[in-house]
Amino acid sequence: MKTTFLLFFLIATSFPLLAQVEFVAHRGASYLAPENTIAAAKLGWELGAEGVEIDVYLTPNQRVVAIHDKTTKRTTGVDLVVSETKSKKLRKLDAGTWKDENFAGEKIPFVEEILKIIPEGRYLVIEIKTGPEIMPALEKAIKKSGKVKQVRFIAFNWKTILSSKKLFPDNDCYWLTSSAKALDSKIKACASAGLEGIDVNAKLVTADMMNKAKELGLDVWCWTVDNPEEAKRVADLGVSAITTNRPGWLREQLQ
Repeated sequence: MKTTFLLFFLIATSFPLLAQVEFVAHRGASYLAPENTIAAAKLGWELGAEGVEIDVYLTPNQRVVAIHDKTTKRTTGVDLVVSETKSKKLRKLDAGTWKDENFAGEKIPFVEEILKIIPEGRYLVIEIKTGPEIMPALEKAIKKSGKVKQVRFIAFNWKTILSSKKLFPDNDCYWLTSSAKALDSKIKACASAGLEGIDVNAKLVTADMMNKAKELGLDVWCWTVDNPEEAKRVADLGVSAITTNRPGWLREQLQ
C-alpha cells in the first residue's frame, strides 16, 4: 500500500513539471532531417515542438541565411566561407544529401523562408552567430514577415544579444553560455540588461544555479538534451524549455 502511494505521489508531483516544459527543435528536427533547412524546421513543428531553433549568418550582399558553421563544408561538401560568399552562390549548394538522399536539393534557406512557415501558436528561436552587424538585415526580414511576435533570440555574443533586446524590446532574448565561470560573472548583468533569461548547456543546470536565476527573475532554457533521464532531471529542476534534436521522441519518452 505504501509503495503504491509513493508511486502515485512521484507521478503526481513530477508530471506537472514535465507538462510545463516546452521543447525547442535544435536546428529543426535535426536527428531526422538535415539541420537548418526548411525540411527540418517543418518537421520540428510537425513533431510537436513549441519552438524551432535555427542559426543565422550574414552574407556580403546583406542576406540572412540559416546555417550553423562558418563554412559550408560539413553540410554541403563544398568549402565556402558564409560571410564571404554571396547568397546566390550559397543557394546553389545541396544542403540535404549529406543527411539522406531523400533530402537531396534542400537549400541553405533565407531566414525569410523559415519565418514564413512558422505555424500559428508556435515560435522560431533565432541563434545569431555573428556580431551586431547582422541586426539591420535581420530586423528588416523579421518585421517584413509579419511574425515579429513569434520570434525569440539567443546569442553567445554579449553585444549581439543586447542589440537584439534593443531592437526588439518586446521579444524574449536569452544569453547563451556553456561556461560556469562566464555564467557566474554575467548572470546579474543579464537581469540588469532586461534579458528574459539564460540558455545554458544542460550540464550547468543545478539547484543552486536555478535558485540564483529565480532570485534575479531570469527564465532558464537548456541545450542540447536527447537523453530522457537528463531531460527529466533538468525539467524537475525547473527549466522552462529544453532544446533537443529529437523533440517528438523525447516528449514521448517523458510522458
